Amino acid sequence: MYIQSLDVQIVFMFLERFIQYIKFEKRYSPHTVSAYKSDLDQFMRFLNNAGEAGGIPESIITHPNQISYQDIRNWLVELMGQKIIARSVNRKMATLRKYFKFLLQEGIITDNPTSKIRSQKIPKNLPTVVEGARLTQMLDDNEIFTNDFIGQRDKLVVEMLFGTGMRLAELLGLKDQDINEYEGTLKVLGKRNKERIIPVNTELRILLGKYLDLKKNQNFDNNSLTLIVTNKGADAYPKLIYLIVHKYLSNISTQDKKSPHVLRHTFATSLLNNGADLNSIKELLGHANLSATQIYTHNSVERLKSIYKQAHPKA
Repeated sequence: MYIQSLDVQIVFMFLERFIQYIKFEKRYSPHTVSAYKSDLDQFMRFLNNAGEAGGIPESIITHPNQISYQDIRNWLVELMGQKIIARSVNRKMATLRKYFKFLLQEGIITDNPTSKIRSQKIPKNLPTVVEGARLTQMLDDNEIFTNDFIGQRDKLVVEMLFGTGMRLAELLGLKDQDINEYEGTLKVLGKRNKERIIPVNTELRILLGKYLDLKKNQNFDNNSLTLIVTNKGADAYPKLIYLIVHKYLSNISTQDKKSPHVLRHTFATSLLNNGADLNSIKELLGHANLSATQIYTHNSVERLKSIYKQAHPKA
């Protein structure tokens, strides 16, 4: 079925209801909400473009109930034809599943067209990490990070991601009040609005205190209560954190990936290599189940293999 044009008002109304649902009822992070909206907008554009490319449509869709399995299948084929990686394709299909499940629950549609859609197989790549010792050495180098507000903020970003293993969205959501200086802990709001407490090491506690003093002395106009802010005092945003992490990881790594998530992987791998049990790492990372944490055992096995090859005479 090809679509020439969708009833814009009806489509927008249902999309907006869904976005409000995941934003306020499910309390998804702003990053997740933005990703869902982008995927759905892309799908709707595909439906319109498919009609234009196909000439006269078999029927014009004016309601989500008319979107078929074949329409979704056609989009899946187009995404794969564009060489989009399987993980991204699966995320887009997951968005559609969530959207049509919502429409079904609301009684807006009578059949879920995503029920037959299967996820693409994803190659099991090991988490990308940086060498913990080199990262620690860089963070201890007083010449790399300046002592002004920007330099100490950048250092705090790297230290927080490596020292706590928190996600990018969790770092951006931290407030000054989430720091418990007396207990030496942070209160983090994770996925599905789930709170967890993360211990903070002594060096990070000292850095937090120094940063907060510098931040206060900047006398920003808006006095943001968000922990990490820009050099003008506005709330930090994802691209800024990416740029900071990429800049400093470039000092110690030549690998392509230099993202905040690399520091999260490095945190978990370092704990595992130094004897921490999986359940403890699971709690610190905020994983919903242990299977998500077990991927880090593969890095440890590879490390043991490397040590064995270097040390055993018959390796």
